[in-house]
Formats: sequence, C-alpha cells, structure tokens
Amino acid sequence: MVYWRPQCLSNRDKDKKLERRIIREGVEFYSNGDFYEGEFHKGKCNGSGVYNFFVNGRYEGDWVDGRYDGYGIESWARGSRYRGQYRQGLRHGYGVYTFYTRDSYAGEWFNGQSHGVGVQTCADGSCYVGEFKYAVKHGLGVYHFRNGDRYAGEYFGDKMHGFGVYHFANGHCYEGSWHEGRKQGYGMYTFRGGDTRCGEWDVGNLRTSLPPLTDPVLRAVQSARRTAENAIHLRRVDELVNKAVHAANRAATAARVAAVKAVQNRIDGKFCDTNV
Repeated sequence: MVYWRPQCLSNRDKDKKLERRIIREGVEFYSNGDFYEGEFHKGKCNGSGVYNFFVNGRYEGDWVDGRYDGYGIESWARGSRYRGQYRQGLRHGYGVYTFYTRDSYAGEWFNGQSHGVGVQTCADGSCYVGEFKYAVKHGLGVYHFRNGDRYAGEYFGDKMHGFGVYHFANGHCYEGSWHEGRKQGYGMYTFRGGDTRCGEWDVGNLRTSLPPLTDPVLRAVQSARRTAENAIHLRRVDELVNKAVHAANRAATAARVAAVKAVQNRIDGKFCDTNV
C-alpha cells in the first residue's frame, strides 16, 4: 500500500499544486511484510530510501527505477553486511562484504559476485590477495595460511593450479608446477638446509628425480618465480574500495533522512506526488 495524492485535479488545483512544496517521500507496504520508506518517482522507489525486509534485514541507499543502484548498505539479521556499489539491484563495482562468521571480502564485484581483484580474509587468520572469477579464486594471487605458509602464483577454480612458489613456515620451499592443489609436473623442492629434490612430480610426490639444471626443471622454476612475482605485485584496489565504502555510508545516511521524512509525511497526512 502506497500513500499517494489523488490525481483528479482541476486546472485551479494544478496551479496551486505548482506553488506548493513537492512531496517526494512516502511509505509503501508489501504483502510479504516488507516495507519501503523513502523517495519515489513515477510510482517506483527512486532516489534515497530504506527497504526493510520482514525479519531478515534492510537496505539503505540509492535507488533507480525500483532497484538498488548507486551506493548503499545491505545488512542482515544474523550480522552479515555489505557496503559499496550496486547496479540494477546487484552488487557491482567496489565494496566490502563482511560475513556473520567474521570472514570478509573487499574488492571488485560483478553482477552480484566477487569478480576481479580483491582481498578475502578469514576469521582463522588466513588471507588471500588476488584475482577472483565468479566468486572463486582464479588467476594470480597470494595466499597466507594461518600456519605461516605462503603460496604465490596461479589459481584455477579455487585451487593452486599452474606455476607458483610455496614457502613453508618451517623454511622449506617448492617452486614449480601445480595441478588442482598438488605438486604436478616439473619443479624443485628446497629444504631449509639448502638440499634440493628436483624432477617430475605426480600428485604431490616426486616421481622422477632429475638434476637441478635439467632444462624442464629450470624452465619450470623460472616460470614459477616469475609468476609469483607477478602475483605479489598485482594491482591493488584498496583505495577504490575505501572510496566506495565512504560513498555507501553517505548514501545510507541520506536514505535514513528520506525515511524519516517519509514517516513524518504519513503522520502529517501528506502524500507523494506520483508525477514528479
């Protein structure tokens, strides 16, 4: 139910209407228990407003043609929250999603999913900085494990895959090829004392031992080191994310102001103008 001003106006009423203050803020109730408080345009949520979901949570921010569009904050009853950009009702651009588990993702979004460059931080202390594709680690990245290990290199489908360098917390290091999270192909394992095991690996185990300077091993090690460097120096989007979060906070504040006006208009018996 939306509180609207009737549109059957005489010419005199129309002239008077132009003289008075235009009312844009209103309240709309939905059959599922949700309700919207904020600005309208041509019968749709437009401008700034707050949408309250029945029990589950709320959205505060910008609207275009009845959809989240621009900047805003989305929060849920269990404690999860997103602050950032939207496009046509979906998270799109830059933003931060904090889960109720205390895990978080800060970075680029595309059509509602983490996609591009971002930082995934887990409550257990582990952290991934790198590229994502449709919500999974994919491309170049650096993963800091909670036990102190670190991997820098390529990912495919959320797993270490391609070339990369894995530093163990105990000082050991593997440089070479990976397949679905395991050492696979040519590579070199260096112990903290300086001893090495080189050759062709299969499902994480050394299958064929070869001298360190063997061409296949040398090429794999060089590719792994080069890829690791590229992953470490991957472009960062921290500043863009911070700007998006600040803009989302401002948009949420404006939405709350519009919501207060909408409620006050309803109390005062004022109704929205549907043709502005």
